[in-house]
Amino acid sequence: MISTSARLLRLVSLLPTRPVWTCHELAERMAVTGRTVRRDIARLRDLGYCIESDPGPWGGYRLGGGTRVPPLLLDDEEALAVAVALREAALSGVLGGDQAAVSALLKLRQVLPPRIADRLGEMDATFVHTPRPEGSRISPGMLLELAAACRRGERTRLSYRDHAGRDSVREVDPYRLVYTGLRWYFVARDVAGDQWRTFRADRVVRAEPTGRPAELVDPPDPALLVSRGIASVVYPLYGRVRLPHPMDQALRLIPPTIGTHHPDGPDATIVEIGANDADQLARYLLGLGTPLRVLSPDGVREALLRRTRELSEDNGGGRSSP
Repeated sequence: MISTSARLLRLVSLLPTRPVWTCHELAERMAVTGRTVRRDIARLRDLGYCIESDPGPWGGYRLGGGTRVPPLLLDDEEALAVAVALREAALSGVLGGDQAAVSALLKLRQVLPPRIADRLGEMDATFVHTPRPEGSRISPGMLLELAAACRRGERTRLSYRDHAGRDSVREVDPYRLVYTGLRWYFVARDVAGDQWRTFRADRVVRAEPTGRPAELVDPPDPALLVSRGIASVVYPLYGRVRLPHPMDQALRLIPPTIGTHHPDGPDATIVEIGANDADQLARYLLGLGTPLRVLSPDGVREALLRRTRELSEDNGGGRSSP
């Protein structure tokens, strides 16, 4: 006799394969009685599945949309497809903060059979992404390792390479991952220094659990800590630009982790942005895809004009095609 749980999984997998199943058809396919089918349908409804039914000899059961998220049943290819989609959503920024995508991917990876997890690992090693202009990308595997460390609440030995290329190893108590729209940051307590730190996730070389519980005493607001950390970075060059957008729209174009915003009347915003050089800032401004005016310095304005001229010349310079 097949167990109740296995029978319910079998029933869930059968229902989406046809628009309608009669009770007799389901009973015959599952080798049970009609009474068992009706009892199992009731159990699935209790679990959150919306199973609609029509009365009468020609009626039947069909799977509809529920009022809450029920357990899902995925075959190998579906599970792999969902995992790949979640990974790309987390890395691309398409969902904004992407914490939900990372959390869902972490849960899915934990229950994937080894044969599917191995295939996903092979794809991680094979896929190549073009890097963003702002810097390198974090690997999917490392992103999940850091997310798992935060979820486990376990002290971690972190191997880290700073902006100057110096390597260090320290023990940290993981807390949160923060996505700024450009890159991921790992928020953790530095055990030796007894202070909360932010680490660029793409600079983490290795994260090894120590088997000891993390001590999260008086944790900070992780997003605020990251924002302050980024704002405290001293750049060799700062540019001021005027966007013809009110403050709320300007903040969506240039997040507060990138620039300092000041309203310029109700319909415009002045933003101060740091960069390593004028050409880097010009590239960033062009990538915004919005009208703007460079207020200072002249070097950024000249770099922006030079890049737009080059782009125009590469595309015919406005001349009519022969």
